Amino acid sequence: MRPIRATVRLQLHAGFDFAAARAQVDYYAALGVSHYYLSPILASRPGSTHGYDGVDPTRIDPELGGEAGLATLVEALHARGMGIVADIVPNHLAIGVDNPWWQDMLARGRASEFAHCFDVDWGRADLDGKLLLPLLGERYVDVLAAGELTLGWAEAAQRFEVRYHEHRFPIDPAHSAALIALGGAEAPDPDLSAADVFEPEAIQAALAAFDSRHESGRARLHALLERQAYRLAYWRSGNDALNWRRFFDITELAGVRVEDSRVFALCHDTVLGLVARGWIDGLRVDHIDGLVDPRGYGLRLRECLDAIATQRGEARIPLYVEKILAGHEALHADWGVDGTTGYEFLDTVSGVQHDPAGAAPFGALWREVSGRSGDFAAEVAAARGEMLAGPLCAEFERCVAALDILARQQPATRELSTPALRRVLQALAICYPVYRSYADRHGRPQADAADFAHALEGARARLDAADAAWLPTFDDWLGGVAPATLEAPSQALRLRAIATFQQLTSPLAAKAVEDTAGYRSAVLLSRNDVGCEGAHFAYPVSQLHAANRVRLARFPHSLLATATHDHKRGEDVRARLAALSECQDLIPRLRELADDPRLGAGAAGVSGGDRLMLLQILLAAWPLGLAADDDDGLAAFAERVAAWQQKALREAKLHSHWLAPDAAYEEAAAAAVQRALDGGQLTRDVAALAAALDLPGAINGLAQTALKLCAPGVPDLYQGTEFWDQSLVDPDNRRPVDMPARRTALSADATPVVAWAQWRDGAVKQALIRRLLALRAEWPALFLDGDYVPLGVTGRRADHVIALARRNADATLVLVVPRLPRALLAAADGMELAWDDTRVELAALGLDGPGTACLTATSAPADGLTLATHLTDFPCGAWLWRDAPTSGTP
Repeated sequence: MRPIRATVRLQLHAGFDFAAARAQVDYYAALGVSHYYLSPILASRPGSTHGYDGVDPTRIDPELGGEAGLATLVEALHARGMGIVADIVPNHLAIGVDNPWWQDMLARGRASEFAHCFDVDWGRADLDGKLLLPLLGERYVDVLAAGELTLGWAEAAQRFEVRYHEHRFPIDPAHSAALIALGGAEAPDPDLSAADVFEPEAIQAALAAFDSRHESGRARLHALLERQAYRLAYWRSGNDALNWRRFFDITELAGVRVEDSRVFALCHDTVLGLVARGWIDGLRVDHIDGLVDPRGYGLRLRECLDAIATQRGEARIPLYVEKILAGHEALHADWGVDGTTGYEFLDTVSGVQHDPAGAAPFGALWREVSGRSGDFAAEVAAARGEMLAGPLCAEFERCVAALDILARQQPATRELSTPALRRVLQALAICYPVYRSYADRHGRPQADAADFAHALEGARARLDAADAAWLPTFDDWLGGVAPATLEAPSQALRLRAIATFQQLTSPLAAKAVEDTAGYRSAVLLSRNDVGCEGAHFAYPVSQLHAANRVRLARFPHSLLATATHDHKRGEDVRARLAALSECQDLIPRLRELADDPRLGAGAAGVSGGDRLMLLQILLAAWPLGLAADDDDGLAAFAERVAAWQQKALREAKLHSHWLAPDAAYEEAAAAAVQRALDGGQLTRDVAALAAALDLPGAINGLAQTALKLCAPGVPDLYQGTEFWDQSLVDPDNRRPVDMPARRTALSADATPVVAWAQWRDGAVKQALIRRLLALRAEWPALFLDGDYVPLGVTGRRADHVIALARRNADATLVLVVPRLPRALLAAADGMELAWDDTRVELAALGLDGPGTACLTATSAPADGLTLATHLTDFPCGAWLWRDAPTSGTP
């Protein structure tokens, strides 16, 4: 196995497959990356642009090049000493004709060999033991009457199916003989296969008998559908009546029961086989919080990986999990994993780059313009209530049903009515402060106790005394009492209740925070990204140091991200918005523009909140070098912003909605985008404001990159972000990357200082990355396991510095980056930073002799760095001492 030193995330699809990834191996090797971190490589829906809609985990995706294509990519990577970290999706599969497991379950119901793979409640009395399929565009009776449901013959599967647009609903093969007989053919020998006995003429005759253009055919078709294991329904009924687990509120993604050992094997044998062959060096698990038992899953997968490592005589195989942690929350240490994918690092770095002095004035601006409170926590709570009553109603009722069974089980709880149960459960779910608890048969882990206590306290404040009196009972049911201490029947019911609650709060948090509140409350949008703590505008530098030291102690090889395939705003958009937090002097001008009728202000126009969010996006995503008279460039930018805006409006669910778009409002909002970018005076005004963010935003971008590459953990680059990343929410952040420009810049091999002179083209960021990744390659132990030492800073600009050291027995690295750079630029001309008397103290490190400059031209004395001397030609500095330190870590 090749040690994972630094990764680059690549989004694979038919337009960028294994062959295309192979063509870039030499570039990424020269940049200094050790591993490709690939989006899912197992078979997904044809035409998938991301791979998270898998349909068959037993095959490598043929659209990516299949096994042969992967083999050639692996060969090219290994030839350069590189490897692969693969993204796997154990939580869900896409339903539909391309999923053989799902189709077999539809055809055979509970008798299917794959029925145990999906989390289906077959016992729902209102569905007569059927699987609800809410996939119809209108009500079932109307679709049937319109003749849109037709019976067809699937030649490849040798069975009948009902067709509806792109959908194919298989008919139970046990009914095939009867259908043929109904068509007038002689009933076949039941011992023969369909291919032996069903002649084309007989099939056609059977199809004619079910011709939905005629009333008799429709009646027969309806009767046939009534005998199937599923029930077709209007898509809008899904949120209320669905009886199977899905991914969030996406009905086309079905939850998979990997807690079942048979299902685990089916879903993992192929990818573990690739690990065993040495093709994959590490795994990343998508959405582990969606599973029934994340800890049990992690330990089972760890056992498999350890067995492979032992067999191959290799070191531990890394296992990362996608997990969004609240600010106070820690990843559980007993899951067998090596860390997260790095959202918490993204949040912390962004937080320290925001000026705390901007919180009050920008908060006031938001309240005045939007008319909303600016209280992010309150927005989240309101959104949670809406989600439970709407998109996640089926998941909520699933949990209600599980708890209702518990309530009826004992005399002490029989008086807990179902309506009261709903009220108590709703209050608990709304107040749950993190994604989920991790209670299991042993009860609630101590690490989760405070969060559950917080939920109980919040719920008590929401409920009347009678309902609140039931909270201790819910506490016991949901992990306060270990199910293992109970008899078998009660134990199973408790575990079921715990699972449904935990699988409710996880999507509830995601939908309420990321997909709703994050688009409703925008004091600054940079604090609303995935994994960020929207309620906290800024963090002190001490919080970054503390987080880095905790990571080094607990998960030293965790991934570090500042951009991902799921981010709402690119890393340099966030960096520019962080610079805006310093620009309190621009608030009056922002207020004027937000009230401008050309941006939609007025009684029948665009809401104040939507106008202010649009302004933030225009300023932060304004492409570097875009002139206010560049018609083609403005048109391209307007197209991107309009796509972001439509998604933002629908995610906010205030003035439009994915389920009920308000065309008039969306048109008014889109018109505001066009007016802002039509090349007129408003465009020039916006461009001038955006220009104020250019240089401080770039300095922030370099600083966050340097911190990621030097902090404890494994830095993860997102495709293309080695140049400035001013992308917006997907699909904007998944646009094709201009690789020729990046190759040209890399071949120039400019130093960071030289590249800084032409910083707008983005090559300076690439030069910084290349230099620091080269250091990581030369000193891997220093960066992966070396001590982390926050460094003291003195002088008038001390609050504008982040300084740290990494050290081990062989070397010491000192890194210094600026913070809140606009204030440093305000007192200087051009690009030079005004450091005054600011100094980083190094004497406590016990260094001997001068340190070699890695990014700049000036070596460092062992006792300290005077920044006016040592950070004159480049904003960030790194110095290396190769000899062992002469004193202990301070």
